[in-house]
Amino acid sequence: EALVELGKENPRVVVLDADLSKSTKTVEFKKRFPERFFNLGIAEQNLVGTAAGLAAAGKIPFCSTFAVFAAGRAFEQVRNSVAYSRLNVKIAATHAGITVGEDGGSHQAVEDIALMRVLPNMTVFVPADAWETRAAVRAAAEIAGPVYIRLGRPKVPVLHEGGCADFVPGRAMLMREGRDATVIACGIMVAAALEAAGELAAEGLSVRVLNMHTIKPLDVEAVLAAARETGAIVTAEEHSVIGGLGGAVAEVVCEHHPVPVLRVGLPDVFGESGTPEELLQKYGLTAQNIAAKVRAAVKLKEK
Repeated sequence: EALVELGKENPRVVVLDADLSKSTKTVEFKKRFPERFFNLGIAEQNLVGTAAGLAAAGKIPFCSTFAVFAAGRAFEQVRNSVAYSRLNVKIAATHAGITVGEDGGSHQAVEDIALMRVLPNMTVFVPADAWETRAAVRAAAEIAGPVYIRLGRPKVPVLHEGGCADFVPGRAMLMREGRDATVIACGIMVAAALEAAGELAAEGLSVRVLNMHTIKPLDVEAVLAAARETGAIVTAEEHSVIGGLGGAVAEVVCEHHPVPVLRVGLPDVFGESGTPEELLQKYGLTAQNIAAKVRAAVKLKEK
């Protein structure tokens, strides 16, 4: 829907897909602007390379496919044709994380945040709900340079009723105030973090919740404020604990204001086939596990 809106407003916006437009929903743009839609087939390297060419010609290309292919199969093109050249390409990668479900580990991108945030010139968004996704897409169109937008497959709770006007790239959203610890989350884990904070409040723990929708550039000031003011941090992401949000936060805290940092995410493993709910439970991507990590982090703070 956001792409269709952008298409009406700006004739420079074009959309590319890798034969997955019904799954990624770019088919809606194709219906309205068929002359500005390009299906590159199951050829993701060509998808990104063509997007780079269109950007070099002055267009604003949004290219879309599953995250495991956008970040993995086309990594060299994203690196050299887009990021290295600082071209104005927007990569909207869907079906990220283990909530792809039954498609299994081969299709569950659990390393894409790490791959994209390590690239110079790349902005990385991980929106938490539909309204935030709309805001991220519109923000991406305004940014002069490469952007990676990480999107999921299943339905998720709505956290921003009626809009997300306070979405600012590179600035975390304060979802709940707290003084005893901070949970910094992105994507679907923001809702789980809020649930965990509510559970902990009943135990007398006051927990701040930050929605870190932009992984790069990271809101360093918000992270350091959390470290100084609450003294303990837990990160939560539907991604490997290596190299993603948890890694980014730990780097900042370790270098500037060391406090306990515990991470909720996938351990050093691939996913497997199962329903999203089964997989979230198996790998501990739950409000209950976030709450347990917060209790542990607070105990570490007190030592």
